[in-house]
Amino acid sequence: MLARIRAAVADAPPVPEPLRAYAVTHTADDPDAVLDLLHENLADYRAVVHRTTEDGIAPLLARLLAERGSASVLVPPQLPPHWLSAAAATPVHDRATSGAAGLDRIGSVVTGCALAVAETGTIVLDGGPEQGRRRITLVPDHHICVVRAPSQVVASLPQAMPRLDPTRPLTWISGPSATSDIELDRVEGVHGPRTLEVVLLTESRAPTGS
Repeated sequence: MLARIRAAVADAPPVPEPLRAYAVTHTADDPDAVLDLLHENLADYRAVVHRTTEDGIAPLLARLLAERGSASVLVPPQLPPHWLSAAAATPVHDRATSGAAGLDRIGSVVTGCALAVAETGTIVLDGGPEQGRRRITLVPDHHICVVRAPSQVVASLPQAMPRLDPTRPLTWISGPSATSDIELDRVEGVHGPRTLEVVLLTESRAPTGS
């Protein structure tokens, strides 16, 4: 059958690739507006969003971990040490845990990210040294993800794709883990953390409330 199909279309003219027209957001050239859009869309996906600067990130992370009651926090290999310098929780290195049971005993994980897409409210991880192995962001129940702005924030998916390496293990996160597979009832924490907190780490703006 396939041979007959190939023979039938052998002399057919090539079909041109369809042109995709992407809408370009009016905020694309305004970093502050792009950051505001990311904040809004992250919140729409039920992520808890915070803004701070380098001076404020250590006390902010300490407060978030204390409010969660986390005695230990999982960290990737090259998370900046000063981020957790004020935290009471004991840092546990990514490679110090093995298996789902070991990861499940960790209350929280703090990572960086590869990129954030404002129009879709999406965080992208690629397993880089500030993010660690993919599974450390899927098993613990509480994920704090730090996004550097504006360097790690883009307005749209077309802007994001050229900046990502397709050979790396890409994880796309839009809000906490959730599914509505059973009778359309939303259930969170099925295949990832039930609580996602995103810290927008900026240098250009004073910190605002959560």
